[in-house]
Amino acid sequence: MGHQSHSATNTKLNRIAWLSKQDPKKEYECLMHLFNSGSLIDCFHELDKNKAVGIDGISKLAYGAKLYANIDELITSMKSMAYRPGPVREVLIPKEGKPGAKRPLGISNLEDKIVQKMTQKVLESIYEPLFLESSHGFRPGRGCHTAIKTLRDHLYKNEIQTVIDIDLKNYFGMIEHTHLEEILKEKIKDPKFMRYSDLNFLLHTPSPHN
Repeated sequence: MGHQSHSATNTKLNRIAWLSKQDPKKEYECLMHLFNSGSLIDCFHELDKNKAVGIDGISKLAYGAKLYANIDELITSMKSMAYRPGPVREVLIPKEGKPGAKRPLGISNLEDKIVQKMTQKVLESIYEPLFLESSHGFRPGRGCHTAIKTLRDHLYKNEIQTVIDIDLKNYFGMIEHTHLEEILKEKIKDPKFMRYSDLNFLLHTPSPHN
Protein backbone atom coordinates (compact mmCIF):
# COMPACT_ATOMS: atom_id res chain seq x y z
CA MET A 1 0.00 0.00 0.00
CA GLY A 2 2.04 2.94 -1.16
CA HIS A 3 1.56 6.02 -3.28
CA GLN A 4 0.04 5.02 -6.59
CA SER A 5 -1.79 7.11 -9.11
CA HIS A 6 -5.51 7.08 -9.78
CA SER A 7 -4.96 5.70 -13.29
CA ALA A 8 -2.63 2.94 -12.08
CA THR A 9 -5.17 1.62 -9.58
CA ASN A 10 -8.02 1.84 -12.11
CA THR A 11 -5.91 -0.09 -14.60
CA LYS A 12 -5.38 -2.83 -12.02
CA LEU A 13 -9.09 -2.96 -11.17
CA ASN A 14 -9.95 -3.20 -14.86
CA ARG A 15 -7.38 -5.97 -15.20
CA ILE A 16 -9.00 -7.89 -12.34
CA ALA A 17 -12.41 -7.49 -13.99
CA TRP A 18 -11.02 -8.75 -17.31
CA LEU A 19 -9.36 -11.76 -15.65
CA SER A 20 -12.54 -12.56 -13.76
CA LYS A 21 -14.55 -12.54 -16.98
CA GLN A 22 -12.02 -14.76 -18.74
CA ASP A 23 -11.79 -17.24 -15.87
CA PRO A 24 -14.78 -17.34 -13.46
CA LYS A 25 -12.86 -19.72 -11.19
CA LYS A 26 -9.81 -17.49 -10.84
CA GLU A 27 -8.55 -16.87 -7.29
CA TYR A 28 -7.00 -13.63 -5.99
CA GLU A 29 -4.16 -13.78 -3.48
CA CYS A 30 -2.95 -10.16 -3.32
CA LEU A 31 -5.47 -7.31 -3.15
CA MET A 32 -4.32 -4.97 -0.40
CA HIS A 33 -1.88 -3.11 -2.66
CA LEU A 34 -4.99 -1.56 -4.23
CA PHE A 35 -5.56 0.35 -0.99
CA ASN A 36 -3.04 3.10 -1.69
CA SER A 37 -3.03 6.88 -1.27
CA GLY A 38 -4.31 7.57 -4.79
CA SER A 39 -7.21 5.12 -4.61
CA LEU A 40 -8.25 6.12 -1.08
CA ILE A 41 -8.14 9.84 -1.92
CA ASP A 42 -10.34 9.10 -4.94
CA CYS A 43 -12.78 7.29 -2.65
CA PHE A 44 -12.80 10.28 -0.28
CA HIS A 45 -13.73 12.65 -3.10
CA GLU A 46 -16.51 10.32 -4.25
CA LEU A 47 -18.26 10.47 -0.86
CA ASP A 48 -21.32 12.70 -0.56
CA LYS A 49 -20.46 15.67 1.63
CA ASN A 50 -24.10 16.02 2.67
CA LYS A 51 -24.38 12.55 4.19
CA ALA A 52 -24.83 12.20 7.95
CA VAL A 53 -21.67 11.89 10.05
CA GLY A 54 -20.80 8.85 12.13
CA ILE A 55 -20.35 8.48 15.87
CA ASP A 56 -16.96 10.24 15.80
CA GLY A 57 -18.64 13.42 14.48
CA ILE A 58 -16.00 13.96 11.78
CA SER A 59 -17.43 15.48 8.60
CA LYS A 60 -16.00 15.25 5.11
CA LEU A 61 -14.93 18.90 5.34
CA ALA A 62 -13.06 18.31 8.60
CA TYR A 63 -11.32 15.16 7.35
CA GLY A 64 -10.42 16.85 4.08
CA ALA A 65 -8.70 19.73 5.88
CA LYS A 66 -5.74 17.37 6.47
CA LEU A 67 -6.57 14.87 3.77
CA TYR A 68 -3.09 13.71 2.78
CA ALA A 69 -1.92 13.35 6.36
CA ASN A 70 -5.08 11.49 7.32
CA ILE A 71 -4.83 9.12 4.36
CA ASP A 72 -1.14 8.44 5.08
CA GLU A 73 -2.04 7.64 8.69
CA LEU A 74 -4.83 5.36 7.55
CA ILE A 75 -2.51 3.49 5.19
CA THR A 76 0.08 3.10 7.95
CA SER A 77 -2.50 1.65 10.34
CA MET A 78 -3.75 -0.75 7.68
CA LYS A 79 -0.21 -1.90 6.89
CA SER A 80 0.44 -2.67 10.54
CA MET A 81 -2.99 -4.34 10.90
CA ALA A 82 -3.88 -1.74 13.52
CA TYR A 83 -6.87 -0.30 11.64
CA ARG A 84 -10.22 -1.25 13.08
CA PRO A 85 -13.55 0.22 11.92
CA GLY A 86 -15.43 2.25 14.49
CA PRO A 87 -18.96 1.47 15.69
CA VAL A 88 -21.89 2.62 13.58
CA ARG A 89 -24.59 5.10 14.45
CA GLU A 90 -27.85 3.36 13.74
CA VAL A 91 -30.95 5.25 12.64
CA LEU A 92 -34.37 4.15 11.46
CA ILE A 93 -35.56 5.49 8.11
CA PRO A 94 -38.90 5.11 6.30
CA LYS A 95 -39.19 1.98 4.16
CA GLU A 96 -40.05 2.85 0.58
CA GLY A 97 -43.44 1.59 -0.55
CA LYS A 98 -44.58 0.67 2.97
CA PRO A 99 -46.20 3.60 4.81
CA GLY A 100 -45.35 3.59 8.50
CA ALA A 101 -42.70 0.89 8.14
CA LYS A 102 -39.05 1.65 8.91
CA ARG A 103 -35.74 -0.04 8.31
CA PRO A 104 -32.40 0.32 10.13
CA LEU A 105 -29.54 2.23 8.51
CA GLY A 106 -26.00 2.18 9.85
CA ILE A 107 -24.04 5.44 9.60
CA SER A 108 -20.30 4.74 9.49
CA ASN A 109 -17.47 7.07 10.43
CA LEU A 110 -16.08 8.90 7.40
CA GLU A 111 -12.74 7.10 7.38
CA ASP A 112 -14.54 3.76 7.47
CA LYS A 113 -16.66 4.89 4.51
CA ILE A 114 -13.44 5.45 2.55
CA VAL A 115 -12.23 1.91 3.24
CA GLN A 116 -15.68 0.50 2.53
CA LYS A 117 -15.86 2.25 -0.84
CA MET A 118 -12.48 0.88 -1.90
CA THR A 119 -13.51 -2.57 -0.71
CA GLN A 120 -16.65 -2.21 -2.82
CA LYS A 121 -14.58 -1.34 -5.89
CA VAL A 122 -12.38 -4.40 -5.44
CA LEU A 123 -15.33 -6.74 -4.92
CA GLU A 124 -17.16 -5.27 -7.91
CA SER A 125 -14.10 -5.83 -10.10
CA ILE A 126 -14.05 -9.49 -9.10
CA TYR A 127 -17.75 -10.34 -9.08
CA GLU A 128 -19.47 -7.92 -11.46
CA PRO A 129 -18.32 -9.86 -14.59
CA LEU A 130 -19.78 -13.04 -13.07
CA PHE A 131 -23.32 -11.84 -12.36
CA LEU A 132 -26.21 -12.80 -14.62
CA GLU A 133 -27.72 -10.17 -16.91
CA SER A 134 -31.02 -10.73 -15.10
CA SER A 135 -29.51 -9.55 -11.81
CA HIS A 136 -30.18 -5.87 -11.06
CA GLY A 137 -29.80 -5.43 -7.31
CA PHE A 138 -26.92 -3.31 -5.94
CA ARG A 139 -24.97 -3.25 -9.20
CA PRO A 140 -23.37 -0.26 -10.97
CA GLY A 141 -25.81 1.36 -13.36
CA ARG A 142 -28.61 -0.99 -12.34
CA GLY A 143 -31.45 -0.90 -9.87
CA CYS A 144 -35.22 -0.94 -9.51
CA HIS A 145 -35.84 1.07 -12.69
CA THR A 146 -33.68 -1.14 -14.92
CA ALA A 147 -35.26 -4.25 -13.37
CA ILE A 148 -38.77 -2.95 -14.08
CA LYS A 149 -37.85 -2.05 -17.67
CA THR A 150 -36.34 -5.50 -18.26
CA LEU A 151 -39.40 -7.19 -16.76
CA ARG A 152 -41.74 -5.04 -18.84
CA ASP A 153 -39.85 -5.89 -22.04
CA HIS A 154 -39.90 -9.59 -21.16
CA LEU A 155 -43.63 -9.57 -20.45
CA TYR A 156 -44.29 -7.72 -23.70
CA LYS A 157 -42.34 -10.23 -25.79
CA ASN A 158 -43.49 -13.43 -24.06
CA GLU A 159 -46.77 -14.99 -23.01
CA ILE A 160 -46.54 -14.85 -19.22
CA GLN A 161 -49.53 -15.70 -17.01
CA THR A 162 -48.01 -15.34 -13.53
CA VAL A 163 -45.54 -12.93 -11.93
CA ILE A 164 -44.36 -13.70 -8.38
CA ASP A 165 -43.20 -10.83 -6.16
CA ILE A 166 -41.23 -11.85 -3.05
CA ASP A 167 -40.09 -9.49 -0.29
CA LEU A 168 -37.65 -11.05 2.18
CA LYS A 169 -38.33 -9.35 5.50
CA ASN A 170 -35.22 -7.75 7.01
CA TYR A 171 -32.89 -9.76 4.77
CA PHE A 172 -29.84 -7.58 5.27
CA GLY A 173 -30.42 -7.47 9.02
CA MET A 174 -30.43 -11.25 9.30
CA ILE A 175 -28.03 -12.35 6.55
CA GLU A 176 -25.70 -15.12 7.70
CA HIS A 177 -22.15 -13.73 7.96
CA THR A 178 -20.38 -17.10 7.90
CA HIS A 179 -22.15 -18.02 4.66
CA LEU A 180 -21.00 -14.79 2.99
CA GLU A 181 -17.47 -15.35 4.28
CA GLU A 182 -17.33 -18.83 2.76
CA ILE A 183 -18.49 -17.45 -0.60
CA LEU A 184 -15.75 -14.80 -0.60
CA LYS A 185 -13.08 -17.31 0.43
CA GLU A 186 -13.77 -19.38 -2.66
CA LYS A 187 -12.10 -16.69 -4.77
CA ILE A 188 -10.30 -14.35 -2.35
CA LYS A 189 -7.18 -15.82 -0.76
CA ASP A 190 -5.77 -12.57 0.66
CA PRO A 191 -6.08 -12.93 4.48
CA LYS A 192 -5.61 -9.20 5.15
CA PHE A 193 -8.38 -8.26 2.74
CA MET A 194 -10.65 -10.88 4.28
CA ARG A 195 -9.89 -9.58 7.77
CA TYR A 196 -10.88 -6.02 6.91
CA SER A 197 -13.96 -7.06 4.94
CA ASP A 198 -15.05 -9.24 7.89
CA LEU A 199 -14.56 -6.39 10.38
CA ASN A 200 -16.50 -3.96 8.23
CA PHE A 201 -19.36 -6.42 7.83
CA LEU A 202 -19.59 -7.33 11.51
CA LEU A 203 -19.37 -3.75 12.75
CA HIS A 204 -21.43 -2.09 10.04
CA THR A 205 -24.41 -4.42 9.67
CA PRO A 206 -27.45 -3.01 11.47
CA SER A 207 -28.87 -5.26 14.17
CA PRO A 208 -32.14 -7.08 13.33
CA HIS A 209 -35.44 -5.29 13.88
CA ASN A 210 -38.66 -7.31 13.75
